[in-house]
Amino acid sequence: MLSLLALFSALSAVGAAIKIPAIVGSVAFDVFPALLAAALLGSGAGAIVGALGHLLSALISGFPLGPMHLLIAIEMALLVYIFGVLYKKNKKSTASILFVLANTFAAPLPFIIIMNIAFYIALVPSLLIGSIINTVIALAAIQRLRSLVKPDILNHDVKL
Repeated sequence: MLSLLALFSALSAVGAAIKIPAIVGSVAFDVFPALLAAALLGSGAGAIVGALGHLLSALISGFPLGPMHLLIAIEMALLVYIFGVLYKKNKKSTASILFVLANTFAAPLPFIIIMNIAFYIALVPSLLIGSIINTVIALAAIQRLRSLVKPDILNHDVKL
């Protein structure tokens, strides 16, 4: 299990290095390995990979938002955890839609207080595009990778 967690974290680091220019900063492919981990290894594993993935992505970018990245990493861990719980309950569509909407509209809400509403509005389109792309890639890969993961690992969940 530890090896798989390391593998998905490494995939998240690779995804963090692949950036799509956005209105505010850039969007990275750091979250799809976390969604994979949540679906294949359990919600706890996905949460760990999601938090690490965001911190790696922020590190590669030079931490443009400073300590706010810790809050974002916690939010990402929570969103991926919820995705994993719903996905394991066979509510794949709900998990996917909720992840995209929460990552796009709910996760950046603290920026309204810290920055301003204009920053939030500028951030939303990029987050929507990035969330959709990451989720679609994850959903496509989950089906392909599911047969490669042992059933006892699929039914086991990493506890936080």
